[in-house]
Amino acid sequence: MTFTTRIVLTILIVATLLAISSLGQNHAAKEMLFAQQQAADLRASYQSQVIGEHLYKTNSLHMEADLLERGPAMSPNIRKLYGAMLKDMKAEEMRYREGKKDVEAEAIPREAKRDRNRAKGPYFNVAAVLLQISIIMASISLLSASLRLYYFSIGSAALGTLFMLNGFSLIFRLPFFH
Repeated sequence: MTFTTRIVLTILIVATLLAISSLGQNHAAKEMLFAQQQAADLRASYQSQVIGEHLYKTNSLHMEADLLERGPAMSPNIRKLYGAMLKDMKAEEMRYREGKKDVEAEAIPREAKRDRNRAKGPYFNVAAVLLQISIIMASISLLSASLRLYYFSIGSAALGTLFMLNGFSLIFRLPFFH
């Protein structure tokens, strides 16, 4: 195989890896945005559960205070009605409290998925840059017939491929990316 053929094949392989890296980056970005939207919707639902719980708790405290203050002066039917309403309010308060726990339990995995996909972005970015550099260096080595530039191109492609694979799997994490 001639030097020229080897370089052309290298450029084709690296260009394919670059396309795969770009697809991975786009997929991770879409998944991150979708998970963020789902988590935001669930957090809004959580806030409405908190507000509902607070409203029912406040109203039941007011009703309890009314019963304590005016209880003896109330007719038995009104006292009974107040008691039934108070029981219903406490039940609603508990329902909102339980709903809040359910929403939180559903939101946490979505936020984790968002964070995982967000962490993939920098690795795909670095992979794309290294693979592009590899293509450029291979092209220059073809024009200048430089074996040294060709090997540099191979090294850049190998490192870019490593970053691309890590973008898919997150096997290792570099602290300055987070």
